[in-house]
Amino acid sequence: MDFQLSNEHEMLISTVQAFVEKELLPHEAEVDAEDVVPQELAAQIRGKAIETGLYAFNMPEEVGGGGLDYLSQALIERELSKVSWALHVFVARPSKILMACQGSQIDDYLLPCIRGEKIDCFALTEPDAGSDAANIKTRAVRDGDDFVIKGSKHFISHAGHADFAIVFAVTGVSEVNGRKRNEVTAFLVDKGTPGMTIQRGPKCVSNRGYHTYELFFDDCRVPAANVLGEVGKGWAVANDWLTAGRVMVAANCVGQAQRAMALATEWCADRKQFGQSIGKYQGVSFKLADMATEIRAADLLTLHTAWKMDQGTMTDGDAGMAKLFASETLARVTDNTVQLFGGMGLMDELPVERMWRNARIERIWEGTSEIQRHIISRELLRPLER
Repeated sequence: MDFQLSNEHEMLISTVQAFVEKELLPHEAEVDAEDVVPQELAAQIRGKAIETGLYAFNMPEEVGGGGLDYLSQALIERELSKVSWALHVFVARPSKILMACQGSQIDDYLLPCIRGEKIDCFALTEPDAGSDAANIKTRAVRDGDDFVIKGSKHFISHAGHADFAIVFAVTGVSEVNGRKRNEVTAFLVDKGTPGMTIQRGPKCVSNRGYHTYELFFDDCRVPAANVLGEVGKGWAVANDWLTAGRVMVAANCVGQAQRAMALATEWCADRKQFGQSIGKYQGVSFKLADMATEIRAADLLTLHTAWKMDQGTMTDGDAGMAKLFASETLARVTDNTVQLFGGMGLMDELPVERMWRNARIERIWEGTSEIQRHIISRELLRPLER
């Protein structure tokens, strides 16, 4: 296996680094303090991303996307994550499951998202169905040429900016090996559809300015033509995207950890106590060594997993390992960075406390650390079951 990145990969990394430095980082502190991204700034970032060729880099070239392989996507995610989600989300990555669009859905939803004319959001999580996504309660009942949706969603990221939601609802029940299972269908539901209400969810300490929302459906009528994929086959369009998403979260975690490491190293070289740089004290230098080692391991694991995706050999366990290790590495690195900065690490005039707060959510969303361990161990034990 060749661990050396190509010249094209290096150029891609440089392009994204320059974009983050110029277009995103200057706004991070203000956005965090105000807990909002002004519409004009969001539009500006989106326009610059389109101009630079970064917009929709995760979508296939044949529909107007960047057409990049998963390894390249992971490298971009790693660099974008060196600024908070509140800003880099506007370098949009439309939900890959929109590739399931058919007929008029292509012109109404898929292509506008790739061109930056529309924004989607992914509406799966519910108050009683977080880690247990298959236990969603939102129902959709067929009524002539429509489906009538009733239920609610929460923790739906970016819904306030979205033009439509990809909503998952139960449309039936089937029996598999003597157990009843919900049949889930994905729907394309436009913002402003009667019966759908969107409201801001509780405030989160992580990624201020990147808000989650609650969606309520009260006999919300959606045309059957807005079914994404097939009725009862919602997981078929979602699962591959969800698994790949864990690898991209891992890449995000690596990027955040690299930024924290750079700040910590510079601080330890410059900060003097008892007549010398604190980095010369073993209690500090060993901490830096451990941080650097873990970040290197997380980076290699993540890029190897992205490479396996490109080869078509990645398993759920592979994605789980990358997400688990990278997110927990980030937690240790940001916590140690705060410790190395001492009291200043908790002051909001430096980005350290912000990065520490932002890191906390990574062990929760896209599958908690506990769920990743369950996936990994289940994959290990399954061949030995008798």
